[in-house]
Amino acid sequence: MEKFFTISKMAKLVGTTSETLRHYDRIGLVKPSKLDEWTNYRYYTSQDIVRLNTIKALQFMGMSLKDIKQILNSQDFFEIVSFLDEALISADKKINELNLAKSKIERAKNFYASKMGEDDKSEVVFIQEIEKRTILISTTLTQANIDNLFDYHRHFYLQLGNEKSNDFLFEDRAGIYSDELGSHLFAICTKFSEDKNLICLPKGKYLCANCIEKNRANVRDRLLNIAKEQYHITPKFVLEMINLTGILKWNYQIQIYLENI
Repeated sequence: MEKFFTISKMAKLVGTTSETLRHYDRIGLVKPSKLDEWTNYRYYTSQDIVRLNTIKALQFMGMSLKDIKQILNSQDFFEIVSFLDEALISADKKINELNLAKSKIERAKNFYASKMGEDDKSEVVFIQEIEKRTILISTTLTQANIDNLFDYHRHFYLQLGNEKSNDFLFEDRAGIYSDELGSHLFAICTKFSEDKNLICLPKGKYLCANCIEKNRANVRDRLLNIAKEQYHITPKFVLEMINLTGILKWNYQIQIYLENI
């Protein structure tokens, strides 16, 4: 014998409200499986749970009730499968966007947490062993700002074009690469194919110091002077790694490669 659920029980099972279920009934999206002719009480079955959970998932991806109703009422299985394929692509995109947003929030949280009861360690010079990195430099952007920093992945994918964009993935971190030819915003590649704007950064020891925008030039000059006087090195390039901190805030870590040290 099929089991029936009251409207309040069904609302609780699928995580919605009784009023939402009444609205779905009025617009013909989900009709109750049974309606008591004397009391007008609505009753639902396990099949209704499947339909309601599907609606909830599609709504979460930003789809309208009108579009959801159209596809769920369709008898064309090919149309339904095609529609759900697009919904899966949309879900993957939303997941990636949420993960990116989450990583930014975590960074902001960690930054503010690190400031609780700790001494300011900015401008302290130290040496750090860093693995080999491959970066893609921008052909147009030379500095970081609010307009480009918080959506820089999009910039690099547009620079690569449709033919190459699927061959590349990037860390959620940017920086500025400077050499005798000038400065370029860059992204660190985790996946890449051949491109003329790729640069391989060598593994080894780097002279480093953290700083803010205000004293960035002074700290960079200080490190260059230390590299020259203490290590007898004239660096071929300087890296300014961008560390996202608070919301719409960032600072830098200057990195200078110490060859043969």
